[in-house]
Amino acid sequence: MALDLKVGGLTPFSATDYPGQLAAVVFVQGCPWRCGYCHNPHLQARTPEGAMPWQDVLSWLRRRVGLLDAVVFSGGEACMDPALARAMQDARTLGFGVGLHTACIYPQRLQEVLPLVDWVGVDIKAPFADYRHVTRVAGSGDPARACLDAILASGVAYECRTTIHPDLLPDEQLLALAATLAAKGVDNYVLQQFRADGCLDMALAGRPLHGYPAARTVAQIGAMFPRFTFRNHGS
Repeated sequence: MALDLKVGGLTPFSATDYPGQLAAVVFVQGCPWRCGYCHNPHLQARTPEGAMPWQDVLSWLRRRVGLLDAVVFSGGEACMDPALARAMQDARTLGFGVGLHTACIYPQRLQEVLPLVDWVGVDIKAPFADYRHVTRVAGSGDPARACLDAILASGVAYECRTTIHPDLLPDEQLLALAATLAAKGVDNYVLQQFRADGCLDMALAGRPLHGYPAARTVAQIGAMFPRFTFRNHGS
C-alpha cells in the first residue's frame, strides 16, 4: 500500500502563499537543514505520525472545490516526502492549481513533481559556496544550484527569494548572490528581511537590523532583475 503524505499542518486560507490565488497551504513534515531563521522548526523532524492524515485533508479539500483556487505544499521541505507527487495529483484531480514552496534540497524528487506544479516559491539562501553558513549542512549549495537550474529550465512560473540577515548575508554577499542569479537568468527576485517573531535563534533575533541592507545595495540588486521586490518586515 502506498504511503500517504506526512502532513504537519494546514492553513485553510491564504492570499499570500501563491501570488494572485486563494490557496490552502499543506505543511509537510521533515527538513534536513537547520537554518537559524526557520519559523517552522517543529516541522524539521519526521515523526512516526503526522499531525493529520492526508485522507482527512483530501476530504476537506473536496468540500472547498469552487471556494479555493489552489493548494500549496510547503514545509519543512515538501520534496522530502516520497508521497508528494501523488498528493499533488490528488489536488489536481479536484481541479486545484498546485503551488510548491521549496528550499531546493532534493533535485531528483523536484524533477519528478515539476510537471504537476503551476507555481514555485524558490528559497535561495546564500551564494552556493557559502550555503553551510545558513543551513549548517556541508555541501548544501550543490543541490540548491541543481534545483534552481531545473526550475528555470522547466518554464514553470516561480518567485526566487532570499531571506536576509546581516550576520548571514552582509551587503557584499547579497550583491554577489544577486549577480549569480541574474547571470543564471532569474527574472523574478525577492529579498525578504528576516523576521524576529517566532525565531528560536536568539543571536539572530536580537541583532539590530537598522540600516541593513544599505539603500544603495537594494537599488543595485533591483537593477539586475526585470521583476524585483524588497519585503521589509520592519523587524
